[in-house]
This record gives sequence, C-alpha cells and structure tokens, in this order.
Amino acid sequence: MPGPLDGVRIIDLTTIYSGPICTSILGDQGADVIKVESPEGDLMRHLLARERNGVGGAFAMMNRNKRSIVIDLRQASGKAVFMRLIDDADVVVENFRPGVMERLGIGYEDLRAANPRLVFASINGVGHVGPYAKRRVYDAVIQAISGIGSLQSDPASEKPELVNTLICDKLTSMTAAQSIASALYSREQTGQGQRVDVSMLDTALFFLWPDSMLNYTFIGDEVMETPVPSHTRFIQQTKNGWVCTMPVKAEEWMGLFNALGLPNLFEDERFQTSEAINSPLFEETVRAGYLEWDTEELLPRLEENQVPFAKINARNEVIADPQIQAMGALEEFEHPIAGTMRQPRPPGRFGTTPSGLFKPSPELGEQTREVLTEAGFSDAEVATLRNTGTVR
Repeated sequence: MPGPLDGVRIIDLTTIYSGPICTSILGDQGADVIKVESPEGDLMRHLLARERNGVGGAFAMMNRNKRSIVIDLRQASGKAVFMRLIDDADVVVENFRPGVMERLGIGYEDLRAANPRLVFASINGVGHVGPYAKRRVYDAVIQAISGIGSLQSDPASEKPELVNTLICDKLTSMTAAQSIASALYSREQTGQGQRVDVSMLDTALFFLWPDSMLNYTFIGDEVMETPVPSHTRFIQQTKNGWVCTMPVKAEEWMGLFNALGLPNLFEDERFQTSEAINSPLFEETVRAGYLEWDTEELLPRLEENQVPFAKINARNEVIADPQIQAMGALEEFEHPIAGTMRQPRPPGRFGTTPSGLFKPSPELGEQTREVLTEAGFSDAEVATLRNTGTVR
C-alpha cells in the first residue's frame, strides 16, 4: 500500500544530518526521494567508524527510502541535468550555507522560474542574515547559542554541558519535514509552490521556550525570575541501581509516597509552603526513601501506585525493553550489502496509507541511469554525460 506522500517527488541535495533525516522522514511516508550527490558522495557515507561492508550505520538510517544519483553541479552540463529533474519535481531540499545555491545557479528564483509549483526548502544553521549567517554551524554551536548548553549545566560546578546527542539537527529535521508537508498542502489549495526556510536556531529556541525559558517570556521590570527546576531530580538511586520517576499530580505524589513507604510529606509541618516543597530537605527526604529499595522490588510498587516511572535503560538494554518489543518499534531487515540491520520504524503510523522501510539506503549513484531515463534522457545521452564526468 502506498504511503501518504506517494506520488510526491523530492530532489534531495542535503548532506550530514539535519537534511538527510528530514528527507528520510518524507521517504518513510512514501515520497520518491532522489538523493543528488557530488562525485565524492555524501560525507556521512564513511564519516563514522560504525560500518559493515562499506555501509555506514548512520548513513543507512538517514538515507533509507531514497534513490541516489551523482551529478557534478560545478559543471554547466551538470546544472543542465539538474534543471531537467526540476521539471517533474515537487520539492527541492538543501542545507548548504547561505549563498551556495545561488552561486551554483540553482537558487530559489532560478528553480521557481522553471517550475512555479516547486516547494523549495532551505535548512540552515542560523538563517540567511545576521553576524553568524556565514559561519560554519553544526549542532554543538546551536546548543551553545540557544541556551541548551547552559540549560545542561552541572548545578554544582556551573560548567556548561551539551546534550550528548545531535538534538538540534534532529529537531530541525522533524520541523522541516512538517513544514514541507504544510507547503505541499498549501500548493494543493493555491497551485503555487513557495520557499520554506527552517533554521536550527529557530527550532532550538521554539523547543526550549515553553518550559526552559519561561523567565524570559514576559517583558517588564516587574517580572520576577523564578528558579527553573533541574531534571536531575527525576533520576533516583536505589540500593542497586537507578530509576526515573516524574510525579506531577497530587495523586501521583501520594502514589510515590506509598510506593516508597513514606508518610504523606505534604502533611509534614516542615513542608507546608511551595518553597519548602522545592527545598533540598524535601528532595533529600524523598531520595532517602528510594535508597531503601532494590530496583526490581521497587518497580512493581511504582506501577501498582500509578507513579509515572521507568527503569533507566542502558543503551544495550533498549532493544530488549518489553514495551519496545511489544510495539514492534525496531524493525529488522536484510540490507543487500550490509546484511541484517536494525532500525526504528517510522514514528508516524498511518491507518490506510502506511509509512514504512520501503527500500534500503542506496549505493553512490546506484540509480543514476534509472532516474535520468525517467527524466527523458536516452541511453546515448546518459553515456555521454558519464564520459564527460557530468554524472556517475
């Protein structure tokens, strides 16, 4: 059964993380994603050491459900080939630094003139204007600018700490995929494409604001700053391990006290104000309750008392988690080159137009002839283009 984006053709010029993840999401949902690579190929094909038979695990995840074509866009003949692909395209996605597409002669205005229905999506670090716009920008840089680095500061040392994953890249990829889908819907109403800009910095700020930046929402001298609680309080040590609990509602706190064998601390005369409940003494009292229990003894008590909780999985324990297994959240399949592989299923589940892992990541230029033939090139033309190094 076709996915919800069946019939949508996407020309993917992206590399590294944010762009390829974005287009893989669209590919998971049925779009025909044509990955246009330089003769050198996407850097992520071999950037990380984790690979088998020459196939990188990161590349395979971010470039599934795509076809690969190699075009040397530095050549005029390469640009001409690319413009032929634009005729039947619905979306172009790029994540170059500002100005690169224009220098190549394939900027938004050039492509719009050729195909007014085209959705042109530009993913970048900090937008197209401002003092940082021409810098090289990666995930860690955005974590630093946006406040994520200070958000993760160790309370004891106040040393900034970055989130130990490419959180800004991945958030941006999801935001861009959603924005592209919205632009396609708009096109169905108006008949016109448009430019869509998604910056990592905008995405990170939007992500942080509802909870971590509340002190900076209201403007005025009378606004009082309030302490932002640390999420470290959700991690609790037991006699022999660690658990995560996040009671929010009053009944969840009551359940936690029951599970830990503690009295109702809200009735304790020491904790009769909001300041006292948020005090180190309250946290220490609760923390001492956890230390009375082995993890495996405590977990069923937390569940029985309806406390929001989970055992903290080590990375190698995630695969065997019973909830993940019950959902079928991780899919195993045979990659034609890399062998048996495991990847997360597409998170969006569609009832009648299912998303899925339709095809594995392609080899460099694997579908060049196929894509060019679809675009109307003859076998002789393809041979000539290959002989001149325009395509591969």
